[in-house]
Amino acid sequence: MSVIYNRVALIGLGLIASSMAHAMRRAGLAGEIVGTARSVETRDAARELGFCDRIVDTAAEAVDGADLVVLAVPVGAMDGVASEIGPKLGEGATLTDVGSVKRAVIETVAPHLPDHVHFIPGHPLAGTEHSGPRSGFAELFDNRWCILIPNGTPQAATDRLTAFWQGLGANVDVMDADHHDLVLAVTSHTPHLIAYTMVGVADDLSRVTDSEVIKYSAAGFRDFTRIAASDPTMWRDVFLNNKDATLEILGRFTEELFALQRAIRTGDGEELFDYFTRTRAIRRGIIEAGQDTDAPDFGRSGKHD
Repeated sequence: MSVIYNRVALIGLGLIASSMAHAMRRAGLAGEIVGTARSVETRDAARELGFCDRIVDTAAEAVDGADLVVLAVPVGAMDGVASEIGPKLGEGATLTDVGSVKRAVIETVAPHLPDHVHFIPGHPLAGTEHSGPRSGFAELFDNRWCILIPNGTPQAATDRLTAFWQGLGANVDVMDADHHDLVLAVTSHTPHLIAYTMVGVADDLSRVTDSEVIKYSAAGFRDFTRIAASDPTMWRDVFLNNKDATLEILGRFTEELFALQRAIRTGDGEELFDYFTRTRAIRRGIIEAGQDTDAPDFGRSGKHD
C-alpha cells in the first residue's frame, strides 16, 4: 500500500499503539511515526525497540505537524491530553482514539478541539491481557474489527481513516457512540466484570480450601478468567465511563442467571438443555465469523505507559 498519512503521532505506547506502529511499517502507511508516553521507562523502551521514527517527551511535541493523531491512553487520562494537544493540532488533522468507550470520550475530548480538526473516535477490537510497548506485533489487527464513530466529520476524512485501518489489517464498521457502548457492554465490558468477579470468588474460596481452587483450576476456569489479568487502570476507566450500558447488561445477565438457578433448583433438565443448545449455536456463529482466535499472548492496553 501507499502512504495514507504523512506523519502519525501516537500518544501512549502500550500494546495497541506499538502494534499500530509495527503494522504501519509493514504496510508503508505512514511517512513518519512519532510517539510519546507518560513514563521515561516506556519512552526508553520504545526507542530501544525502534517501532517509531522519533520518540519525544510530550504529547504537544508529538502532534506538531501530524496529520493523524492517535490517543492510546486510558479514558480517564484523555481530558488532560486533549487539553494539552488541542491548541497544537494542525489544520485538517484527524484525531482518533482506541478507547473501549465512545460517548465519554467524545464528551471529554471534543471541547478541547479547534473547529479545523476532524475528530473520529475509534475502537479496534483486538488484543489479549498484557500491556506495554514490548507487547506490540504487526498482526494484532489482522481480520479483527475496528469500529469508527464518524461524529459528524466530513466523509472524506472518515474514508481516509477507514483505509488506514484496513491497511493495518482490520475490518472496519461505523456506528454511533451510544450504540457502540451498548454493544461493547455485552461483548466485552460485562464479560470482563464477570471474569474479575469469578477470580475474586476463587480467591475467597481458596482461603477455606487450602488453595485447592487455584491449584486445581481446570482449563475452563483458566480460559474464562484469563481476561481478568487485563490492565486495571483501563478497566476502571471503562466501567466508570460506560456505567449505564454496563449496568443495563448486568441487570439482564442477572435475570438470565436467576432463570438458570430456578431450572437447576427445580430439576428442569429440558430448560437447561434448550438454553445450552441455543447458546452453543451462538458460540458457533462467533467461530464461523472468525472472531474466536486470540492474538498471540502479548496483550492489550490503551494505557498511557
